[in-house]
Amino acid sequence: MTTGGTVVGPRTIALLLGAVFTLGAFVVAESNTASPLIQLSMFRDRVLSASLAMSTIVSTVLMSTLVVGPFYLSRALDMRTAAVGLSLSAGPLAAALAGVPAGRLVDRYGAQRMTIAGLIGLAIGASALALLPRSFGIAGYLGPLVVMTVNYALFQAANNTVIMADVRPEQRGVTSGMLSLSRNLGLITGASVMGTVFAVASGTTDVASAGPVAVATGMRRTFAVAAVLIVAAIVVASWSRAGSRQPPMRRLDR
Repeated sequence: MTTGGTVVGPRTIALLLGAVFTLGAFVVAESNTASPLIQLSMFRDRVLSASLAMSTIVSTVLMSTLVVGPFYLSRALDMRTAAVGLSLSAGPLAAALAGVPAGRLVDRYGAQRMTIAGLIGLAIGASALALLPRSFGIAGYLGPLVVMTVNYALFQAANNTVIMADVRPEQRGVTSGMLSLSRNLGLITGASVMGTVFAVASGTTDVASAGPVAVATGMRRTFAVAAVLIVAAIVVASWSRAGSRQPPMRRLDR
């Protein structure tokens, strides 16, 4: 996605088709081995599959803040490098401070409720970044950024609890690994795909030299896409809650 030049360029399409092919080959290999690395029957569990999908989507959106933020702050708001770095640290700081309160909220109100609450907060933050004009300045970026990262901490605490709550001891390692994989896949997707969306939305092939208006437009459109992704995650969460009333299928033996 990064080197293809466009979203639908021939190189990008070839690489994506290659990814689909190798994923299919992996599934075939895992289905035909006595001791698979990943037990594919795990994905019959609606709650587990939905939680992993949401983790990927949310990580994709959060990575967008790190990809788009430096360009928007430096090009659109004309901030110096040190000020950009200091501003971007507000997000991780907010997430770190929200970690303990997020865990207590999950314990008090339940993991599934707090998963949806965190997603709603993320949608609000992404929508604010998509709608607030450049005239709001640094506050118009940092305010929604803090909202997103605080709710990301809440989502992570709740979603991790949902995933690990009913896992058998012998499945905890692979389930934890799948959770990490979903998060890392989202980060990679955010850096590549959402970075490409930002470049295309800015209307330039060289974002580093784009004008303030182009960068601001690209930022708003990118986070409009991010807001749509979070809405999709909310739909997945609602679907997962409906399935949680059914008998769990996570405790499957080989």
